[in-house]
Amino acid sequence: MAFTLYSLIQTAILCTNAVAVLHEERFLSKIGWGVDQGVGGFGDDPGIKAQILHLIRSVRTVMRVPLIVVNSVCIVLLLLFG
Repeated sequence: MAFTLYSLIQTAILCTNAVAVLHEERFLSKIGWGVDQGVGGFGDDPGIKAQILHLIRSVRTVMRVPLIVVNSVCIVLLLLFG
């Protein structure tokens, strides 16, 4: 398999899909990254764990519809061009 720009884009899409399907109650809470984890006080700088949790939540919220469209386009391209 050649190392092309399309394979890099496909890798980024697959990684974004992996983040988007993480479920808080089923998976993240079992490893200690649930909703109640990483809550700091007022004025405290959020730690790396809290920032990663916010990133996961925002990817799931914002990227839901665009991921459906991008995945559909990738599937059609793979079907047409192999």
